[in-house]
Amino acid sequence: MTDNIPLQPVRRPKRQDGKHRNGCCPWSRCCGMGDFRPRTVWLGHPEKREQRYPRNVINNQKYNFFTFLPLVLFNQFKYFFNLYFLLLACSQFINELRLGGLYTYWVPLGLVLAITIMREAVEEIRCCIRDKEINSQIYSKLSTRGTAKVKSSGIQVGDLIIVEKNQRVPADMIFLRTSERNGSCFLRTDQLDGETDWKLRLPVACTQRLPTAADLLQIRSYVYAEEPNIDIHNFTGTFTREDADPPVNESLCIENTLWASSVVASGTVVGVVIYTGKELRSVMNTSNPRHKVGLFDLEVNCLTKILFGALMMVSLVMVALQHFTGRWYLQIMRFLLLLSNIVPISLRVNLDMGKMVFSWMIKKDSKIPGTMVRSSTIPEQLGRISYLLTDKTGTLTQNEMVFRRLHLGTVAYGMDSMDEVQSLVFSVYTQPTHDLSASRAPAATKVRKTIISRVHEAVKAIALVHNVTPVYEANGVTDQAEAEQHYEDTCRVYQASSPDEVSLVQWTESVGLTLVGRDHSSMQLRTPTGQILNFTILQIFPFTYESKRMGIIVRDESTGEITFYMKGADVVMAGIVQYNDWLEEECGNMAREGLRVLVVSKKSLTDEQYQDFEARYVQAKLSVHDRSLKVATVIESLEMEMELLCLTGVEDQLQTDVRPTLEILHNAGIKVWMLTGDKLETATCTAKNAHLITRNQDIHIFRSVTTRGEAHLELNAFRRKHDCALVISGDSLEVCLKYYEYEFMELACQCPAVVCCRCTPTQKAQIVRLLQERTGKLTCAVGDGGNDVSMIQEADCGVGVEGKEGKQASLAADFSVTQFKHLGRLLMVHGRNSYKRSAALSQFVIHRSLCISTMQAVFSSVFHFASVPLYQGFLVIGYSTIYTMFPVFSLVLDKDVKSEVAMLYPELYKDLLKGRPLSFKTFLIWVLISIYQGSIIMYGALLLFDSEFVHAVAISFTALILTELLMVALTIQTWHWLMIVGELLSLACYVASLVFLHEFIDVYFITTVSFLWKVTVITLVSCLPLYILKYLRRRFSPPSYSKLTS
Repeated sequence: MTDNIPLQPVRRPKRQDGKHRNGCCPWSRCCGMGDFRPRTVWLGHPEKREQRYPRNVINNQKYNFFTFLPLVLFNQFKYFFNLYFLLLACSQFINELRLGGLYTYWVPLGLVLAITIMREAVEEIRCCIRDKEINSQIYSKLSTRGTAKVKSSGIQVGDLIIVEKNQRVPADMIFLRTSERNGSCFLRTDQLDGETDWKLRLPVACTQRLPTAADLLQIRSYVYAEEPNIDIHNFTGTFTREDADPPVNESLCIENTLWASSVVASGTVVGVVIYTGKELRSVMNTSNPRHKVGLFDLEVNCLTKILFGALMMVSLVMVALQHFTGRWYLQIMRFLLLLSNIVPISLRVNLDMGKMVFSWMIKKDSKIPGTMVRSSTIPEQLGRISYLLTDKTGTLTQNEMVFRRLHLGTVAYGMDSMDEVQSLVFSVYTQPTHDLSASRAPAATKVRKTIISRVHEAVKAIALVHNVTPVYEANGVTDQAEAEQHYEDTCRVYQASSPDEVSLVQWTESVGLTLVGRDHSSMQLRTPTGQILNFTILQIFPFTYESKRMGIIVRDESTGEITFYMKGADVVMAGIVQYNDWLEEECGNMAREGLRVLVVSKKSLTDEQYQDFEARYVQAKLSVHDRSLKVATVIESLEMEMELLCLTGVEDQLQTDVRPTLEILHNAGIKVWMLTGDKLETATCTAKNAHLITRNQDIHIFRSVTTRGEAHLELNAFRRKHDCALVISGDSLEVCLKYYEYEFMELACQCPAVVCCRCTPTQKAQIVRLLQERTGKLTCAVGDGGNDVSMIQEADCGVGVEGKEGKQASLAADFSVTQFKHLGRLLMVHGRNSYKRSAALSQFVIHRSLCISTMQAVFSSVFHFASVPLYQGFLVIGYSTIYTMFPVFSLVLDKDVKSEVAMLYPELYKDLLKGRPLSFKTFLIWVLISIYQGSIIMYGALLLFDSEFVHAVAISFTALILTELLMVALTIQTWHWLMIVGELLSLACYVASLVFLHEFIDVYFITTVSFLWKVTVITLVSCLPLYILKYLRRRFSPPSYSKLTS
């Protein structure tokens, strides 16, 4: 049994960044940028700038008016085959090489270029309109003459800009003032970092205290800002007011910034511009994503190179048979021109237009609503995916957190016992004999606390240690003032940077302790009795991916006690809390249940302890050099011997139909790897719950390794196991890839499923790259958050899921879906159809060109190898355009099985992984068919024509057109009404055009019976054997899908 020989995958070269970090080119001065340096910016005095800054212009265009045409043409002709066709067309200006009218070669080339130029022009015009719209937005600027209107493009470093609610921030600014009474504002940053939750921003305290915004111009002050960089989550700077006595110095951090592309969600703000144009954080984070070239395109290029080699060989053979007599080199050139159809110029256009149709079909599919195609050049890649790498949170799961467990060490409360927690909290505030101050006694007391006080302290800690802000909405409009007055439960919405945070605060509300108000300096909790507890926020230490924890220092206004609360991941909190014998065990138990675990702790501080800490903390924050390190060192001095209060367990529920979708992918022969930043136990539990790892499947948990020797021993242990799923952590993965990259990837690729936990975004991209390099197979990466972007861009196909973490992943992806379950139909139906249709279309275009080239070769060989064209003028152009274009292109509508059958039998997808629709075997078959049909038509016409050669032209050309139309009908598996229209329209166009082709065809001859029977006989001889072979093959060796369609 002979199998197809799949084309060898051609891996792409390492990509080069399309944009220099410091500007548009290595010589940054041309951009008006120079080197990036720190700067001193005087408020309201842009003329005092120390250096030249770029204009605040957003420019996403690839060309300008003068470079458009030259660059578009250069990008086309830098490819060999386009340059080859240009040289062929130019050769017609040489008399010795001219084979007919100039339009014979220039019209097809011009058509291809016109389509490309029009497409580029449309994209460029759209981009220009978008840029102009952004650059023309009007803002208010504070000046000595009052408030003036200024376009976004006219804003300079040092300007004081007023930004209204729901208005886009036009440049990177330092936040100076807000109209909000609580002295803070919210930003929507989903277009900057992909996160949908609002961010709290704080103005500079010194400028917020000024009576009016106009007073900003009356003070002598400046901002010292670090050099521009790409980090949107950190900022280092200082604010100085010189005319105060004594001078005021304030440290600036990320909370004092307003980055461009974010939107003000509350109040009106005033800021001073510090970065513009190409120095904006948002612009510096925008890199040109690499242009992905599909494996199918590389295979087609490989075939065209073979065809070009055949063209050269046939031309040399023709001249060799003439014994290289006379000016033989000119004869070679003429044969290259005569047989140039062997390399079809229309192939690229047909495939590009086919991709556009496939993309349109995906977007219009009502069964996967909201699906977007952002890269229309690779839809056929979806039909050959071997490895699918997916994120967990928000992709396989809903990223909707539900509080499931509260664990106090000796007692645990689940969903069925939350009523008990509620009653315990209620009893703290309702028992008249209960002394509240006693329940809040400092941890230093040696008295063993009752269960009531332990539960109360745990709930209160969870209600305080977070970054959640209650927002009150009435009629869709945020009104913070109403929050301070009424605390209406029905109007309250919680805003936070993480769904985990919101779920914890919602849980404390459900058990009686409700967060009702918060600003940058205070927090209000409401007890079950309606009493308001006021807390002053002294310090906040926000969560970062490096620290994996967050903390807050608050003062209880009723008692004056100062408490430091902290929560974080168990791996970091284990070394911070006091010694205990249950933390590690219970964290593991909860993680095995699929819960996300947080450890909550507290530490009471005296006034002296806090004042000492505050002095050191302020000093560290004012440092310009190594600020982050100094601040972390000061905070760590507090993080010792903290009292462990409780563990919280939050569940992230699976998305709809994740299990059946993963089963479909598994049956289709696609191996699924889960790459997540979550902990090992939680990731393993989710993998089992989603049936990524089946219940009866063995699991090899790769133990933690740190050295080469340990990695070697563990790999040997893993090698002895067969058909088991692999679970490995990011740290162990890094060690294995450092010392045993090849061995590890070889073993991992044999596993039915792989789970990598504690993965960094860089590691995710690295795994994708290694899979591509080691296996040569196509990869698809699926994710929903900003941390998945690098993986999505590295994969052959990137799919973004629009989720609760925003649209950053979906905007960076090649395809975006609204739910993970849509991935099944995207691959099984649209991917499969796109690949099979592209393969059929490309091979038929090659067949169409080879047929006419074979006829030309036969004609030349019969007439003593004369380099004379068989068909001239419009016949050559019409053959590959109006006479055959519509039926051939209608192959993009063909399908072998219905979409419901493709979803029901995903095993059909497996056949495509071997590359059978387009292989050297199928290519060779089509070449032989082309040679057979071209020879039959040409020899038949030469044998049957009577006297005039023009009759042979009429007979052969008509038979050629009919043969192509019949071959399309032979290739089609499921008829569509547009296919019938295409066939009839093409035939009608040919018949109608015969009236105007009297120069090439004898109009009177084609109306005779002699013409009709000769054309019929030749067409039948060229097509009938192929129809018989197709019938016999379907009868005795049917394809795998034939039983499903019967």
